Amino acid sequence: MKVGIVCPYSWDVPGGVQFHVRDLAEVLQARGHGVSVLAPADDDTPLPAYVVPAGRAVPVPYNGSVARVNFGPLSAARVRRWLREGGFDVLHIHEPTSPSLSLLACWAATGAIVATFHTSNLKSRAMSAAYPILEPALEKIGARVAVSEDARRTLVEHVGGDAVLIPNGVFVDRFAAAEPREEWRGSSGTLGFIGRLDEERKGLPTLLAALADVVAARPGVRLLVAGRGDEEEAVEDLEPEVRAAVTFLGVVSEVDKARLLRTVDAYVAPNLGGESFGIVLVEAMAAGAPVVASDLDAFGRVLDGGRVGVTFPTGDTAALAAALLQLLDDAPRRAALSTAAAAWVRRYDWATVGDELLAVYETVAAGAGRVGEDSARPWRDRLRR
Repeated sequence: MKVGIVCPYSWDVPGGVQFHVRDLAEVLQARGHGVSVLAPADDDTPLPAYVVPAGRAVPVPYNGSVARVNFGPLSAARVRRWLREGGFDVLHIHEPTSPSLSLLACWAATGAIVATFHTSNLKSRAMSAAYPILEPALEKIGARVAVSEDARRTLVEHVGGDAVLIPNGVFVDRFAAAEPREEWRGSSGTLGFIGRLDEERKGLPTLLAALADVVAARPGVRLLVAGRGDEEEAVEDLEPEVRAAVTFLGVVSEVDKARLLRTVDAYVAPNLGGESFGIVLVEAMAAGAPVVASDLDAFGRVLDGGRVGVTFPTGDTAALAAALLQLLDDAPRRAALSTAAAAWVRRYDWATVGDELLAVYETVAAGAGRVGEDSARPWRDRLRR
């Protein structure tokens, strides 16, 4: 089977959708399928052989974050050329409602089309208002997939219809087999955080505020922070002893991310909202790290209602500090959480997720012709609707 995958967001900026597309392409290729990924990227950006660049992305604020997408006549032309040359049996579009390559591909294509919805935004007025423009594209989709219940609810409430739930995937064994880095450990315990430092909804300030109480009770504790952003600005308001407990690692490789998660005594997800899944929680559990997370609905589902992780009231720094101290003081509790999580995360392994997506592909391909180009109406006409 030859599969075309459309990634809406800039390939060279880390993000959950990009990682999902990258891993899915790897899984499909390992099973003998042909894969081509169309993604925003400069023509001179180093890319995997299976990625076709569609031009430079521009930043657009969305859902408490910044989405880097491209859209317009040049992008539309590149989408059509890629479709004409691809000869795809199935077209898999991610985030088809975003103003990006994904929406352009949905407008431009016919045939066996699968779409995955990642976003959780139950109060999106923009999505509701844009529905007349989106409708012609969404009607072409043969199968809809949502990565979480929150993403499914966003689709149902703003667009209509329904979707099958297939979560984001993780290579569980890679995280489980990673080697910890002893030099990263703190003498009184080690905590971890991965996320953009300057994105408010990721919650790093909440964690840093809680860290003051943790350091006071356990001098020698260390917080490992990985991600993009201004490190000096992130800690400028902290007391010296708290600042000294923070080690910034910058943007880490996939290997070092797994090693970080294998090193920590607890992984902390202090996010404030806007999350539809929480893939890093699954990665942490796969690596054996007990998880302490905000009680967001999406995180609660990933943690099986708190059975395989600890939750605290979102934004409550005192509650977070108390939860961290209790966990750091209780080695048997940490071991029990790791054991329970190790079994639970198998549901998210790519071996399972890949099987489920391939079953969707085969069903859609059996009921539709090969992917082709829809020349009935140019993209400009659709924007005028």
